[in-house]
Amino acid sequence: MSTQEIRLRSTIGGFTAEGKLHTLSVWFILALRLMIGLAFFQSGLDKVLSGSFSAAGYLQNAPPANGSPVADLFVAMGSTGWFVDIVNVAVPWGELLIGLGVIVGGLTRLAAFFGAFMMLLFYLGNWDIAHGYINGDFAYMLVFLSVAAFGAGRILGVDQYIEAYDVGGETLIERYPWLRYVLG
Repeated sequence: MSTQEIRLRSTIGGFTAEGKLHTLSVWFILALRLMIGLAFFQSGLDKVLSGSFSAAGYLQNAPPANGSPVADLFVAMGSTGWFVDIVNVAVPWGELLIGLGVIVGGLTRLAAFFGAFMMLLFYLGNWDIAHGYINGDFAYMLVFLSVAAFGAGRILGVDQYIEAYDVGGETLIERYPWLRYVLG
């Protein structure tokens, strides 16, 4: 077994963070990707197979009941028929497709971005700060962001093959550098 440490360094806004990442960390990054992918896939699959998912009651009732700071926005969304129709499709199928993309490591950063966005909305809708501002929804959002930041789709995932695909003598990622934001 080969183990070593990889030095990390990042500067943002004049602040630099440094550290060392043990090479065994790759397995934990993979575990995070698979855990969050499976959680979302299962949740979406349950909703899709039930065929009875409806967000209207939740949007109109849960945020005001739990004191969400954006309760009025959720109530307005839940009172708009066409918006509820979109949400009724977007939530179950979004969870299913985000989960699938993250599990197989395909379009991982794009999937993780939308997963983090959904978790932010769930965090605001499920507002419960009785035990502090950090809850499961917030933690899942950070897991999605970590999966994206680590480029976890390159670890036993489809993204490593997509990035290396040859297009006219250069890799796909060399030809289209913007793909780094959706793959990885």
